[in-house]
Amino acid sequence: MPLGTGSSVVRRVGRAARLPRLQPSTCSECLRTATLAVQIPRPRALFHSGRPRPSAWAAAVSVAGNIVSNAITRAAKGEMPSVDPLRIVAKEMKFLTGNIRKLLGSGHPSLDRAAKYYTQAEGKHVRPLIVLLMSRATSLCPKAPQRQQATLQASAGIDTSISPLSILSDFNPAAGIESEPAHADADILPSQRRLAEITELIHTASLLHDDVIDHSVSRRGAPSANLEFGNKMAVLAGDFLLGRASVALARLRHAEVIELLATVIANLVEGEFMQLKNTARDETNPKWSEDTLTYYLQKTYLKTASLISKSCRAAALLGGADAQTVDAAYSYGRNLGLAFQLVDDLLDYTRSEKELGKPAGADLELGLATAPLLFAWKTIPELGALVGRKFANDGDVERARDLVMQSDGIEQTRALAEEYAEKAIAAISPFPDSEAKDGLVEMAINTLKRKK
Repeated sequence: MPLGTGSSVVRRVGRAARLPRLQPSTCSECLRTATLAVQIPRPRALFHSGRPRPSAWAAAVSVAGNIVSNAITRAAKGEMPSVDPLRIVAKEMKFLTGNIRKLLGSGHPSLDRAAKYYTQAEGKHVRPLIVLLMSRATSLCPKAPQRQQATLQASAGIDTSISPLSILSDFNPAAGIESEPAHADADILPSQRRLAEITELIHTASLLHDDVIDHSVSRRGAPSANLEFGNKMAVLAGDFLLGRASVALARLRHAEVIELLATVIANLVEGEFMQLKNTARDETNPKWSEDTLTYYLQKTYLKTASLISKSCRAAALLGGADAQTVDAAYSYGRNLGLAFQLVDDLLDYTRSEKELGKPAGADLELGLATAPLLFAWKTIPELGALVGRKFANDGDVERARDLVMQSDGIEQTRALAEEYAEKAIAAISPFPDSEAKDGLVEMAINTLKRKK
């Protein structure tokens, strides 16, 4: 599935980033070199034809193999035994929803019901699952002695307030109720489990707000919160989730982790503002350019990949991992997040409403030009006028969809998603072999295979 102009560069990036598994005894210099070799270029670099720097690429070639691409190919053909990522952290995931509902307890019955509304449906919980797998996988990686104090502090009192409760004026009827039993397994720390819960809170808050912005009528096969409670209550419920997530985050008492996740919230808002436009200048009759796809990828990072990448990095930080491991965790999350959204965008064209659990073709109805259309636009200039008026005229949505389906936009989107999935797997290749690492690899493969 070719990527069109610039595809040779993307292919070279993918090949150079394919790293073999390294044993736990791998020297620190090799680990550093391998991690640097898979650092992700700016999105624009994917479409430039300049030659890569010889030194970095020579270092990559010295440790490169075909394990990543072979694993994806063999898995797609059913030739590899499948690993169930959920089974690896089932004990932690079992208590996830219950713990989140305890964090969301409110003395106001209407707010309590609205805030917990999306926790009733059976969600995929992809983000907390990734955080827990990353926590366990990085527990075997080298540690940074200077981070040990912050690690101990983060897990010491995740349910303990910093300010006096009388000053906080934050009544939660569920506060003080015992959470899940203490785990004998120390691979995943209490702070990392709480981080997984925080990521789901932030994600769920974004769903509440997005459904209001998009005038959604369904979510996870049920009426959306804005339809059930009204726009005002849905927005306030989302704000409440962000507030409770911020409190839980502060109680981790880890400055860098707080900074990372607080930035995610800002990124979500910035990404939403970018999504209001299809191009940086929002022209009425835009012309396709590489900048258009760069703009889309930056928006995608802010809205989707930021939470996944920064929570992966935070998980490694909370475990006291060294700098190379922390960077690799972030790289995995960034690439996985981009692959995840690219697949999500193509499913909007290829799946039905029943399969997705939400209206199919919603992106075009909302005036959004996503990856399949942007790739199609490159060879079908007619799409520029439709993009410029955000598919607002009668017949625009149907015409745009037909043009995309006639092009290779779907195939190019899938190819780019595969490239990012390969880079995600390559980023964690230096990690010691473990079930959790296999689970992270499987998450990347499953991202490409998912149907909804």
